Amino acid sequence: MTGFIVHGIPGSPYVRMPLLTLEEKGLPYTLASIPFGGHKAPEHLARQPFGRIPAFEHDDFRLYETQAILRYIDRIAPSPALIPTDPRAEARMNQIIGISDSYVFPDISGCISFYRVFAARFGMPVDEAKIADALPRARICIEEVARLMGDRPFMAGDALSLADLMIVPHLAYFSITDEGREMMKPHANLIGWLDRMKRRPSMMKTTAAKLMGGQGPDV
Repeated sequence: MTGFIVHGIPGSPYVRMPLLTLEEKGLPYTLASIPFGGHKAPEHLARQPFGRIPAFEHDDFRLYETQAILRYIDRIAPSPALIPTDPRAEARMNQIIGISDSYVFPDISGCISFYRVFAARFGMPVDEAKIADALPRARICIEEVARLMGDRPFMAGDALSLADLMIVPHLAYFSITDEGREMMKPHANLIGWLDRMKRRPSMMKTTAAKLMGGQGPDV
């Protein structure tokens, strides 16, 4: 199976999600890098008219919206399966995906991790007031994800699912910030899960350092 292209900014959590999925499936792909800010350029808007990343191509089929991309990959390459067959496990997967998109992304990645991990690299000032304002909401995210995961090895049960692949890029960056270390410290289950995820070949092949030629963090 050939012809997979992921268009996006290297180091973006959302660009990493389809890369992780393709790696877990053992599928070859090309990362078509665009520069920081390039998601608003006309050539990218032709692929993604809302100016977001990633955009995806499989031969002559184009797709955007990360959840749709990941579910498509899982459907056309069904092994290993990344969507549980048990209805409750699938519901938990969908719940954690929703939390990741609706709360973790804006309250953790957008308000804390970006400023702590990437702002200086792009010559941007750090908005300390925005970080301080986001901290209570970020804490709710971490506490709730840890609670929902419980003592299971993965987010939705005993096997890796799309929930793990969608939330781990966010939490990997957060875990290297002072705020993230402090918030995650009480949650041994979440720390153990993140350590296991970081050791997966898919994670090691898609670190920001590797995708950005050594310019990003090695997580």
